[in-house]
Amino acid sequence: MFQVRHDEPEYAFLKDTGSNEKNCYGKTIQTIDESSELHGKSLNINADSGVGENPDRYKQHGFHFTADNCIGCHACEAACSEKNDNPAHIAFRSVGYVEGGTYPDFKRINISMACNHCDDPVCLKGCPTRAYTKFAEYGAVLQDPDICFGCGYCTWVCPYNAPQLDPVKGQVSKCNMCVDRLEVGLKPACVSACLGNALNFGVIESKPENREQAKTEIPGFPRTDITHPNIRFQQTRTLPNEMTRTDSMAVKYHKNSESDSYEPVVDRKKGIQRHWNFSKLRSREDPLVIFTLVSQAVIGAFLLMFVGNLAGIEAMQQVVNSPAYLPMIFIMLAIEAVALFLSTMHLGKPHRFYRAFNNLRYSPVSREVAGIAVFFNSLGGYFLASLFDLPLAQQASVIFGYAAAISGPIAIYFMHKIYRIEARPYWNHWQVLTAFFGNMLTLGGLLTAVVFTPVFIYNAQSVSELLQLVSLLMAGGLTVEAVGHVFHARDLNVRGREGSVSYYEQVTTFGKTYILRNTLLLVNILTAIVLVFISDGSAMSLALWAVFVASVLLMALIGRAMFYVMVVPTTMPGAFFWKNKGFEEHARESGLAKMPQVGVIADVH
Repeated sequence: MFQVRHDEPEYAFLKDTGSNEKNCYGKTIQTIDESSELHGKSLNINADSGVGENPDRYKQHGFHFTADNCIGCHACEAACSEKNDNPAHIAFRSVGYVEGGTYPDFKRINISMACNHCDDPVCLKGCPTRAYTKFAEYGAVLQDPDICFGCGYCTWVCPYNAPQLDPVKGQVSKCNMCVDRLEVGLKPACVSACLGNALNFGVIESKPENREQAKTEIPGFPRTDITHPNIRFQQTRTLPNEMTRTDSMAVKYHKNSESDSYEPVVDRKKGIQRHWNFSKLRSREDPLVIFTLVSQAVIGAFLLMFVGNLAGIEAMQQVVNSPAYLPMIFIMLAIEAVALFLSTMHLGKPHRFYRAFNNLRYSPVSREVAGIAVFFNSLGGYFLASLFDLPLAQQASVIFGYAAAISGPIAIYFMHKIYRIEARPYWNHWQVLTAFFGNMLTLGGLLTAVVFTPVFIYNAQSVSELLQLVSLLMAGGLTVEAVGHVFHARDLNVRGREGSVSYYEQVTTFGKTYILRNTLLLVNILTAIVLVFISDGSAMSLALWAVFVASVLLMALIGRAMFYVMVVPTTMPGAFFWKNKGFEEHARESGLAKMPQVGVIADVH
């Protein structure tokens, strides 16, 4: 058990202040009954089998933060990092701030934030490895870094930026509520270290001594309906109607006159000038750009050939009967294998990739991986069975073919579900579905045309029917994608909040790139329609096809790269240096990141 110092100050001990039966969200504060088989079990902290004697052990605990008292000294950060032996670039608890008003009536609110050990932890449901557990003891949400394989999906779904991905260790870790201290009656280290008596801890809904409020909202704190976080606030000072952030995020908080709460809106502090910023299209998610595009292309190409042949479409029957058909399947397997390799190497611990199947019940990541695995293996089985003329092999090829044709679209559906995250409003739109399935049609048709057009020409076969069919398919896919983009842009502005901030970044930071993507999309739709009528195999039509292929590929790469870098999550405000992406970019460009004390490391992967 944790060793209590003989001179531990009184304020470091938990207080028995009584508690309600239910919290403000209507959930029972008592986590389990005494009759439960989980009652009286050890947490086995550091292999210690002791059981704490805290009378409130099976009640949901949480933090209470009095914003009026916080002086921004960062003592809570330091205590947390020291106790957990965190490197300089990782902080389970961090202090940011928002400010507003004008001199001399200028107001600033510091906000100290760690994991909120939510009633409905989306990190637990999203994690494919099941590294998270919601414990009956104190209601703590604990994460096991040894199980984690470093995909970082929990950092996407958490609205409060609590899980911390360490690119050096290749794993996620986070606040563990200092359950070892709770077991012996002590408050968490961050609370004990607070100089201003701003941070407190106890059974949720029990107000600390000399506190009047237990609010669920404060300016700068993300919406609470996603996870029902277990943190309460007191903030009694009168504030301006608008509070701004000092980090580079184009977000400010405006007071809603009806609800009296502060809502995130666009802060146009970067102006309205459009930029290219091609270099900023690169991100940690570059392997996922390739993986998603290639997977959609391979699935689309197989569906076109397999289903087209079953439907009796002459062009596809010629493709399937072509001597290049099985080599084409092998090529598809090869490029999909490369995409899977890149996706796996994107993990912090690639050798633990098999843990992705651990959470099929809840995690869309697990379901996507399962769907892609079924498709890839079915496609491989189809290829191997098709190599033989034996009746049994032919029957097997049909079974594998149907399995691949069914599992492919299902995999893309679950691929899209990964990004339907409430904490990332830019992604949480049906446009993701139209983009992914539109790309399936577009890139699948493109892949088929690129491989079989030279084969048909070499064999003196007419390519007109093939190219006309593919042009029609690609026109449909591009149109589906365009419709999604139109409604996406409209809805982002209508919904407001962080989604409108993403749109602002899209038309300013990447404004010229955004126009280029949209122009290419429109031109490609018109070109595809024209090619439906003029694809006769002539030199002119083939030359136009070559330009069309290059244009579609460029559009797809730009669009998918923007998809990953444009998202603005619901997250806590940072400070001028700490937790500021603008400063992190400057530190990497200037060489400051080479000094570990700066707390910024170079991007990996």
